[in-house]
Amino acid sequence: MRLPLHQVDAFASEIFRGNPAAVCPLEAWLPDETMQAIAMENNLSETAFFVREGDAHRIRWFTPVSEVPLCGHATLASAWVLFHALGAPGDEVRLVSKSGPLSVRRRGELLVLDFPVLPLDRCSAPFGANGAAIDAIGSPPVEVHGREGLLFAVYGDEAQVRALTPDFPVLARADLRVIVTAPGSDVDFVSRFFAPSEGIDEDPVTGSAHCTLIPYWAERLGKTTLRARQVSRRGGELECALVGDRVHIGGRAVRYLEGTITIP
Repeated sequence: MRLPLHQVDAFASEIFRGNPAAVCPLEAWLPDETMQAIAMENNLSETAFFVREGDAHRIRWFTPVSEVPLCGHATLASAWVLFHALGAPGDEVRLVSKSGPLSVRRRGELLVLDFPVLPLDRCSAPFGANGAAIDAIGSPPVEVHGREGLLFAVYGDEAQVRALTPDFPVLARADLRVIVTAPGSDVDFVSRFFAPSEGIDEDPVTGSAHCTLIPYWAERLGKTTLRARQVSRRGGELECALVGDRVHIGGRAVRYLEGTITIP
């Protein structure tokens, strides 16, 4: 069996930037174990698969070790493939996912995700909770929030976020995804994202994390339109908006690779 494969750098306007995602358009679903094996072989933070369903596409995302319920950069990459490689008509693609209905609109070169808000527990978590994980981030934050499976740490400035050197084996044992964030020097906020228990020590640019970051910073800054930067080694730029119980996350994308997979 031969399957198409695209590798797209999402939240980037040139290759070797942003977050690379693999995209595999399918005529029909493969067995879950085959999709997981393809994602492991690709060894990118996410591989997206989609199948057409009526006037929409059902989309699924796999890290090298597990399926995840929501992924922003691989959705952006999938929309780029639908628009530019598969000739999707109009300026919107509709998607069905484990996190509900999603869509991506194109505005010139900008692709804008319409995703759900994923709120925090608004009570500050005590610093003693998840203490080992907080220590493993590398520097004490000024605020800690969270929800099940997520630690959200706020720092005083961008330089502190850039300087963090997490202890990834400790974070992996804590089985937590970690968002670290701070006010930006020339954008509204910056962030980094760590998920070693999901096979991703540091994700270059994480659209789904902004489902939580955008409402937090919108409330803190008193504005609903924001500019963001994920300050990983590759880096990425995001144009963000809070729209009721949805977030709009805009970015550009560029294809790095087009080819085929051959599987038994």
